[in-house]
Amino acid sequence: MSELTHIRVFLAVAEQRSFVAAARQLAMTAPSVTRAVNALEEQLGLQLFLRTTRQVSLTSAGAVYAARLGPLVAAFDEAAEEVRAMHDDASGPIRINAPLSFGQQILPDIATDFRAAHPKVTLSLSLTDRFIDILTEPYDLAIRISGPPKDKSTIWRKICRVRRVMVASPSYLAIHGTPQSPEDLDPHACLAYDPDALSETWDLTGEGRTRKVRAAGHFAGNNGELIARMAEKGEGIALLPLFIVEEALAAGTLAQVLPGWEAPELWLTLYYPPYDRLPIRVAKFSDFFEDYVTRIRPL
Repeated sequence: MSELTHIRVFLAVAEQRSFVAAARQLAMTAPSVTRAVNALEEQLGLQLFLRTTRQVSLTSAGAVYAARLGPLVAAFDEAAEEVRAMHDDASGPIRINAPLSFGQQILPDIATDFRAAHPKVTLSLSLTDRFIDILTEPYDLAIRISGPPKDKSTIWRKICRVRRVMVASPSYLAIHGTPQSPEDLDPHACLAYDPDALSETWDLTGEGRTRKVRAAGHFAGNNGELIARMAEKGEGIALLPLFIVEEALAAGTLAQVLPGWEAPELWLTLYYPPYDRLPIRVAKFSDFFEDYVTRIRPL
């Protein structure tokens, strides 16, 4: 490894306070990370970390070294990005977090097409329905489907609105009847999407009225695909983003319920760490992503 690589590894361990976490962030093995730090310590003749079985912490020399080198490495990377930008050449890793259903359905095509256009970029895709903390977790951007952003401590980019629809299986509607108004919705028959798989409140607007329906019945889940499959099996009525259920609607395994009533739209948003300026590779992915979901594969 080069000295600059050793320094990058050292800074990752200093940030993560863990050799294992740094290895995961850098896509290296833990022994490789340990060897890089040992080589740097040997070269300097100084101990940079205090290592115990429970934690890794910087020595006073290590803290000074990290404080001085961190901005220099960041400036080095920024200069490299500027030069690449002059030649329109995106390269390097992009670590992306996305919701599970969206990632499974939409991201494969985006990732494949983006890599074909920018072969020097490597993509790391992590899928979870948990809202990650972009300030503390090791991602270059996070894709979220939620209400309008309110967090002022992060950078975000609104991409488009995400429409939601109420759906149920034809078999369920044949047995229980088709609701004609929100008052016909049995809370115990509404399938709740909730991060903790507990309950959900639907705010529905239609016919000049607003109604609240509490989905708190016999089934709740924290993943949209799971809820959609349960609805297909006749377990009840679900309120889900259209992109999750549009194939089932087209196939007839789900039918729309109360089409004249709408739930508040969600936003598809990109969240970023507090960059002074987006790295060229992240900016290019963001532009590519927005073009895909608004023009090629509208949500």
